[in-house]
Amino acid sequence: MNKQILVLHTGGTISMQADGSGAVNSSQDNPMNHVAVPLDGIEVTVVDFFNVPSPHITPQHMLELYQKIKADADQYDGVVITHGTDTLEETAYFLDTMDLPDIPVVLTGAMRSSNELGSDGVYNYLTALRVASDEKSRGKGVLVVMNDEVHAAKYVTKTHTTNVSTFQTPTHGPLGLVMKQEILYFKTAEPRVRFDLTSISGLVPIIPAYAGMKTEVLDMLDWQKLDGLIIEAFGAGNLPKETAETLTAMAESGLPIALVSRCFNGIAEPVYAYEGGGVKLHQAGIMFVKELNAPKARIKLLIALNVGLSGQALRDYIEG
Repeated sequence: MNKQILVLHTGGTISMQADGSGAVNSSQDNPMNHVAVPLDGIEVTVVDFFNVPSPHITPQHMLELYQKIKADADQYDGVVITHGTDTLEETAYFLDTMDLPDIPVVLTGAMRSSNELGSDGVYNYLTALRVASDEKSRGKGVLVVMNDEVHAAKYVTKTHTTNVSTFQTPTHGPLGLVMKQEILYFKTAEPRVRFDLTSISGLVPIIPAYAGMKTEVLDMLDWQKLDGLIIEAFGAGNLPKETAETLTAMAESGLPIALVSRCFNGIAEPVYAYEGGGVKLHQAGIMFVKELNAPKARIKLLIALNVGLSGQALRDYIEG
């Protein structure tokens, strides 16, 4: 029996075309809709769900994708989402935290538009279909498939502005590889907490730390109007002394503040006990997000706030 795969197109470079000057823009006629699927045992149902550049994607778009997949999942054996690469990892992580049915959900995209030399869109699309139709892909969470690699949504990130091998998983490496004849997995997915959201809202900005950062930067925030805050800190989780004092006051007032490292590899943890060091920040109530980058930590905090987590339950989830 053929595997039934739902394809949700959302826009992005994979659906775009370059003009005579080399500028890339959206196309009303998605070229992926004209791609033949020369894969035995796979039937696709294609839905043009959105047609937006991924910098225009919002958590509301992500929620609508989740609701569509959940509503239709019993009709399909897997789902492929084509998506712009700039925010693909955020959408993938959002979906990975949702209460999706246990079928493969795979996101893919392209670094070169459909009419550029060496375009990678069709190949990534077809390999994503192969992964979504493979029984071994079940139970591994939401997956990102690009350039013959299979990555876990939680850890994958875009690492290069233009290179086709841009999606990498720092520290951990990919879950598997797309081979000529099979999908080879050499890692298992981690257990995860999943939620069923019906709406999402909230103001949670990201503030990066830098050498010489002054508290005036934080003072410019009307932080009483914030629902939460993500801080991208130095190293294992450290900040300039002045800004640490202000953030401590904000956290003690009840504002949920989560901290990540700005480092490409490694884990945020409270190590240093000097003023501004992670130990004192953690003691003040700032939550350490161990293995996520800032955009994904923001998604995690938004979801937690929208399901009503607070106090110790919020801290346990954010730091878990």
